[in-house]
Amino acid sequence: LTDFEELAIYDCTLKPALTDSASKGRINYYTYEQYVDKWDEIEELFSKKAVLKGSFDRFADKKKRGTTTVDEDFLLEIEKWRQTLASSIFKHNNITPRNLNYAVQMTIDRIIFLRICEDRGIEPYGRLEKLKNSKDIYKKLIGIFKDADDKYNSGLFHFDENEKGYVSERDRMTLKLKIEDAPLQEMLSSLYFPNPYEFSVIPADILGQVYERFLGKVIDVVGKNVIIEEKPEVKKSGGVFYTPTYIVDYIVKHTLEQMLGTKTPKQVEKLRILDPACGSGSFLIVAFQRLLDWHLAYYEANGGLAKFKRVLQPTQTGGVRLTTTERKRILLANIYGVDIDSQAVEVTKLSLLLKVLEGESSESINSQFKLFHERALPDLGSNIKCGNSLVGSDFYAQANLPELSE
Repeated sequence: LTDFEELAIYDCTLKPALTDSASKGRINYYTYEQYVDKWDEIEELFSKKAVLKGSFDRFADKKKRGTTTVDEDFLLEIEKWRQTLASSIFKHNNITPRNLNYAVQMTIDRIIFLRICEDRGIEPYGRLEKLKNSKDIYKKLIGIFKDADDKYNSGLFHFDENEKGYVSERDRMTLKLKIEDAPLQEMLSSLYFPNPYEFSVIPADILGQVYERFLGKVIDVVGKNVIIEEKPEVKKSGGVFYTPTYIVDYIVKHTLEQMLGTKTPKQVEKLRILDPACGSGSFLIVAFQRLLDWHLAYYEANGGLAKFKRVLQPTQTGGVRLTTTERKRILLANIYGVDIDSQAVEVTKLSLLLKVLEGESSESINSQFKLFHERALPDLGSNIKCGNSLVGSDFYAQANLPELSE
């Protein structure tokens, strides 16, 4: 950090706090009066040559003081929310453990989705924060969720009774929940300053890592108490294992890129990419991003905006980007996933929907709705399914397997 009169080097892996002094996390500090005497030291660490040969990285690793990564810290946050929300919902509602898990996750997912939209400039900033000091917070959240249903059409918000076959019983159930203000106040407060989360720059794969571990536990009811415990399959396997991004990138590069080759968008439209055990959607997110990059490169190389006004739009920096409509088309045509865990299915949908909205603004979404009466997001119910990829549904119906019904 520098204004040229001073140069300060900070370790940004430390979680900041409102009460921190300017020296917290500061590794090196120079004034302009020291530049000449300290120039060899500065050049050795921060020159282009030093960065390229790895000197800066080695210096950063050696001096790093932070011990908790952003995904680990955010995981601790949402695990606290899960416990307090689950206790409140169970206390004030006649609800089964299965519906309790669904209600808690959907409440968290909906709030996080809208909070991310705020930081991306799609929703008015601070709309959720304004609720934290009010009463009957959940009733007011329901109003915001219904507005989001009108605007986004995503699987997160299923409330429109006029759409036949659209609203599930569990979605209706979430509208009738009674939730105390305290856990919601705690959750909403922790999503804003002085907490340091900047959701506009947290990539989808980081959220995926958080949710992958979050989904390794389940809410259960023992007597009159709510407990959070590891799922049986997680206990058996010794923990949750998240596929590292570099492995996902390698798989996509050596499979999907070769299949795309010199095809046209019309030919690529017939391509189906399936992850039969999608988890939180890490592979599908990377595959979807690669498809977006490929389509943009194809359109730019074959006529650009002049020829492809239907699928391209200009950016403020003078470039072009895919329209939301085109991003939705690619997602619905090409990306499919299945997972046996219904919660994982919802997280995959959430991650893909956030990917569709990258680069959008409230103006672009509102103009799309006004011009075409088209909501911003697709319904992924037909693309991302809950089921067993190894065993077909007809397997359970066979009469010669009586032990399954015991």
